Amino acid sequence: MSETNKIIPQEIIRLKRNGQVLNEQAIKGFVCGLVDGTFSDSQVGAMAMAIYQNGMSVDERVNFTKAMMHSGDVISWQGFDGPIVDKHSTGGVGDKVSFMLAAIVAACGGYVPMISGRGLGHTGGTADKLESIAGFNVQPSISEFKRIVKDVGVAIISQTDNLAPADKRLYSIRDVTATVESIPLITASILSKKLAAGLDALVMDVKVGNGAMMDNLTDARALADSIVNVANGAGVKTQAIITDMNQVLGTSAGNAIEMAETVKYLTGKQREPRLHKVVQALATAMLVNTNLASGEKEAHEKIDKVLRSGLAAEVFDRMIAALGGPKNFIEKPWDSMVKANVIMEVRASQHGYLAQMDTRAVGMSVVGLGGGRTAPTQQVDHTVGFDRILPLGVQVNRGEVIARVHARDEDSANRAIEQFNNALSYSEEYPELPPVIYK
Repeated sequence: MSETNKIIPQEIIRLKRNGQVLNEQAIKGFVCGLVDGTFSDSQVGAMAMAIYQNGMSVDERVNFTKAMMHSGDVISWQGFDGPIVDKHSTGGVGDKVSFMLAAIVAACGGYVPMISGRGLGHTGGTADKLESIAGFNVQPSISEFKRIVKDVGVAIISQTDNLAPADKRLYSIRDVTATVESIPLITASILSKKLAAGLDALVMDVKVGNGAMMDNLTDARALADSIVNVANGAGVKTQAIITDMNQVLGTSAGNAIEMAETVKYLTGKQREPRLHKVVQALATAMLVNTNLASGEKEAHEKIDKVLRSGLAAEVFDRMIAALGGPKNFIEKPWDSMVKANVIMEVRASQHGYLAQMDTRAVGMSVVGLGGGRTAPTQQVDHTVGFDRILPLGVQVNRGEVIARVHARDEDSANRAIEQFNNALSYSEEYPELPPVIYK
């Protein structure tokens, strides 16, 4: 933006504070100010609060997202002979869907350049889980990233400094100004990074429930609609699927133990039904939206074929090796991951059906064990967490094993056992369970 076209920061803030619709020039002025520092931290915080309070129209959100996307590198995939497609989840507990999904879609002929996040708060981070594997590099150069995607079909890495740098600064300020839960700001934050990855298509997994960012269906639908409208407005074919996060997804929550569950899923040794339903729904959308499948029936057949043949597992194994991990991760996952010092059983505190889970509390218990972070610079213990978690709706007797905790020592294990039990409630009758897929 030229000096003559620059708008004074407080004028942009005043317009949005007063509920005005910002034009493209004003939005670009704000995003430029995020990157070059002409907006101070206090001015960025004031602007974030003005957006939080007054919202943004669809056109504003599209312009805001595109400006954030173009604040740094935008990756080009020229010369690739298939669709560039990705998925993003709004986050939850035990959400290891990205690993299975990316391998399946790549095995079916798609290219999946997945730029993932780290855990913060009660939700686990995809990049942290991959770093459980000895040697795995989540931050290759962009040229190396593109080479691996072309050779293998998939690469899962963490965000680089040059992708959507405006979002990186804005997010850190939103985090300390109570403006995180703004749908326009969430939309721009997610999509600026995804669109900078140069996608042809995107599928959003919007989680809803007591372990999700959106704890009710109304807010989840509003976020899903916002993301779909803005992404399509920015030229990327996008679909959102709302899925349940009222219990841990799969049978594990933690870093290395979720990678171990991923291997069991891809090799067919264990496919927890709810997890498989979510993976299948998202993979189907990715295949249909990129014309890799003509409809749901063909998509399901392709998904089943690459899982049964072992091709999806082989693709995942090749990706791990290409990014610095071992060459035989699928065959021997624990040869390159460290196990926890202490593994103890969690036993049911009473008879009855497992009726409800405070999923956020389980996630925070993993954080308390050291498996997550409460500050961005905090180190993560990849060994800790829970596995063999029974799903809601199972009938148990008091004293039966309902999960296992992996911990550094017995004291932290005992605390986590108490926290896990406190997060569960029981019923005498079979409970009414939420659907796995809402919309």
